[in-house]
Amino acid sequence: MIFENVRDALAQQFEVDPETITMDTSLIDDLGADSLDVVELIMSLEDMYGISISDEEAAQLHTVRRIVDYLEKLQ
Repeated sequence: MIFENVRDALAQQFEVDPETITMDTSLIDDLGADSLDVVELIMSLEDMYGISISDEEAAQLHTVRRIVDYLEKLQ
């Protein structure tokens, strides 16, 4: 469920087919995210899950797998 939520949020933000996003997708290398894109994604995840992600934690969330693992640890 977390993967699907993250995948759908990324697909919408980057206007790509959700099926192209896997656990190994890199925000920067595969989706072409810049720092503003990452901030927008973090804000979206914070709203979606009712959490707060520090700048230090956000800096580590550069693949879908890391985002999903991070969110799973919070549950």
